[in-house]
Parts: sequence; structure tokens; C-alpha cells
Amino acid sequence: MLVKKSFSIKDIWQFAGHHFWWLITYMIIISVAYKVLGWHWIAIPWLPISLVGTALAFYIGFKNNQSYDRVWEARKIWGAIVNSSRSWGVMVNSFVTNNSNTQYTRQELADIKQRLIYRHIAWLYILREQLLVPTQWEHVSLKWVHGKMALKRQELSGIGLFKDYLNEKQQESYFSTEADWQSAANKATQIINLQAQDLAKLEEREILHMRRQLDLQQILNHFYDHQGRAERIKKFPLPRQYASLSFIFNCIFIFLLPLGIVAEFAKLGDAGVWLMIPFGTIVGWIYVVMELIGDYSENPFEGLGTDIPMLSICRTIEIDLLQILGETDLPKPIQPVHDILM
Repeated sequence: MLVKKSFSIKDIWQFAGHHFWWLITYMIIISVAYKVLGWHWIAIPWLPISLVGTALAFYIGFKNNQSYDRVWEARKIWGAIVNSSRSWGVMVNSFVTNNSNTQYTRQELADIKQRLIYRHIAWLYILREQLLVPTQWEHVSLKWVHGKMALKRQELSGIGLFKDYLNEKQQESYFSTEADWQSAANKATQIINLQAQDLAKLEEREILHMRRQLDLQQILNHFYDHQGRAERIKKFPLPRQYASLSFIFNCIFIFLLPLGIVAEFAKLGDAGVWLMIPFGTIVGWIYVVMELIGDYSENPFEGLGTDIPMLSICRTIEIDLLQILGETDLPKPIQPVHDILM
């Protein structure tokens, strides 16, 4: 997630500046063909092209709205995970206690609380890792230069900036029982299953009253719901008929654009044709950028700088839960790197 207020010229150039070169080249070719070679027959009326451009603007707008909805839904899911996690921590801390039939030591009860909360922190980080596994339609899975560019962006302005986010103590604390879920096809699902089994055992030992067990189980059900909603976004792409055809229509419009405006600029005089180069480039570039904005927003769990800041959210929850346990040796919040928060 980009956290600064506005884009600089450098940021815009890094995002879409490389598209200027082929646009300028194409505009120059059309200008030379019309003015130098005298190929006036390549000019076509501007009216049909303007209709295509207007229709395309509505189409890209629809696509970008859907892309934004996916991003915002992903953020709401992780916001719900924050709320449910805090409820889990508070309920574990207050429900796991002795009653008239039990005489567990304070340390034994503290160990149980720690186990349930540490395992949940492990679930957070495991869920994040699972959501970052590339799918075949994401940019990093593309072939040739497009995939290489996405991998480079991921490394320089994405998850590559936040590699060592867990120290040795955290890994040992949260993943000490990793063997219990290591072989699972869906590790996050198995962790919640282990939590449910643990609650059942605590109810048998009368550490948890059955009603309290049900309340905690309801929170686990919420975690399953949050996980399933996040997996739905990850595993179901923006329908390709919208995403792909938008790109194709954009290519058609940019191909027709200089053919429709070259004759209009020629009416301005001898130098008018050459003015078509900068103006045509700017118009074409704006449409390209609109396409790119939607394209890079439709996958909010891709590991790029436009992602939901899952790591930061995980760390926030981790700190809250550790404080609920009464621990004082807390990890530091995730800070933005180069104005990017992951």
C-alpha cells in the first residue's frame, strides 16, 4: 500500500513512463507518413474514433470500479480479522481460568492462554503467506518481459522490501508446533481445526465452561469466514472477458487515435502535423494509465506495492495479543519502506 499523499513525477515515471517511448514512436511514424511521404489516405474521420474513445472510457471506468471493489473488500476482510482477533485474545484471557472444580496453577493457565494466542498469531502469518502464492493470472506469473517486470516490481517495491519480518524468537514461539499442520494442504485451515480441538479438550478438563467454549468456537467460525472470503478474492480473478477485452479495446483505440487526429492538426498549418506527436502521445498515455490502474488493482494479494498491507495488519494484531497476555517484550510495528507499507 502506498502511504504518501501524492505521486511524484518519479513515481509516475516508474509506474508508466516506459509507455511513452512506444507511443512517441508510433505518433512520429504516422506524422512522417502523412507529412513527408504524403500518405494522406491514412487519415480517417475523427467522429467514429471519438465514439470509440468515449465508449472505451466508460468501459475502463467500469473495470476500474470492479477492481477497486476487490481491493476495498480485501481491506474490509482484514479489518474484520483485526476485530475478531482482538475478541479472541480478550476471551481467551478471561475465559481460561479455574472454577470450583479445578485447581490448576497460574503457570498452567498462562501456558494454555499462550498456546491458544500464539497459535492464532501463527495462523495470521500463515494465511498471509498462502494469499501471496501466485496464481496463473497474476502479473508475476506472466511470461517473458511482463513477468520479469512484475518480479522486479515485487522485489523493489513490494514484498521484497519486507523479507525478515520475523526474528528467531518469534519463529520459535509461534511455529514451535508447526509439525501439527506442516503436511496440511491448507495450513491455515488446519490451524483453526487444532484450535477447535484444543477448546474441546479444555472443556473436558473443565477449564472452559461449555457456553464459553461455544463462544470461542463462534470466533473460530468467524476466522473461517474471513479466510474463505479472502481466498475467494485470491482464487477467483476479475472475469477475464472484462480485463482482457478492456486491454484489446485500448490497443484498438490507440492504434486509431493518430489516424483520426493527424488531419485535424494538419489544418493548423505546416507545423500542425508535428504538434500531433505530443498531443497524441499524451492522450494515448492517459488511456494506458487508466488501463494499468485497474490492472494492478484487481489482485490485492499479489505482493506488489498496491497490495493490502497484510504484514502491517498481522504485526498490529500480534502486538495487541501479546499485550493482552501481559508480555512486555513486543515487536516493533511494521514501518513503511520507500513510502510503501506491506
